[in-house]
Amino acid sequence: MEKKVLPYTYEFDINELDAIRACNEDHGFAVVKGLINEEMVEELKADVRRVLEPTCNPAPGATNVALTFIEESPVMARLLTYEPFMQIARHLNYNKPMTLLRSAAIYKKPEAPPMVWHTDWAPREHPYTVDSFLNNLGGSSMWFYLNGTHPDRAGLAIIPDSHTADWPGPVGFAFMDRRKFFYRKGTEPTPSMELDFPEVLPLYTDPGDLIIFAEKTYHAVFPHNGSEVRLSCGTGFHSTNTASLEIWPKPDSTRRFIDSCPPEVRPLVEDYTGIDMKWVQDYNQRSAGGTR
Repeated sequence: MEKKVLPYTYEFDINELDAIRACNEDHGFAVVKGLINEEMVEELKADVRRVLEPTCNPAPGATNVALTFIEESPVMARLLTYEPFMQIARHLNYNKPMTLLRSAAIYKKPEAPPMVWHTDWAPREHPYTVDSFLNNLGGSSMWFYLNGTHPDRAGLAIIPDSHTADWPGPVGFAFMDRRKFFYRKGTEPTPSMELDFPEVLPLYTDPGDLIIFAEKTYHAVFPHNGSEVRLSCGTGFHSTNTASLEIWPKPDSTRRFIDSCPPEVRPLVEDYTGIDMKWVQDYNQRSAGGTR
């Protein structure tokens, strides 16, 4: 599969801050070339392996995910003081006060199947879960595919311009599950794994590149036909004025992480909530920000 040429630039140098933000806002994604060096890539790879390899299913094609990776990875936490990364994060948030939103890492073995098309965003319709809260704060995802990303090796695919509320979906498909997924019309309503319709953009990146995509951008993953484990990790931020200090009680691991951060990082993490995957908000609950 050849790299597509778009009528606009979506790959940028690290200091093209206005262009990076404009592309993400206009088209729902952007790629920043060479943001971290080879040493940082290898250190992040080592931490992804350390955190996820021991508990990964031994079967071929297995995938393991860490949902609070930054709490377990000192290397990922160092990015909060790495100025080339943070200047992009700040610019995406218009240099307003911001808060760490969430962080994750993925360990994906060869023979892994494709991931269905989906958006991380979900509406706050009762009852809703932690993802509907965290993925509804306007934060963009900032991901490193540490082996690079390529369609042959569980590479990322996105749909440009799919991040707006009025996006009609790809031609020939219909939405399902409150626009979380879509399926091809005339087939069973199951989330689509098709990766060859015209709107698809396969991404080709190098290990030190940063992939940014908006909260509502639809994305999927190609099957893993490569020979090495695909390692990736990412994080994101949101405007501090959208924070809910105690939407759920902070897990112990989250409190330990916050306490471990140096003073210059505290403004970024003091309102960080961590994740409680058992949390559900319903009509009978009253938590700050959870019933709006």
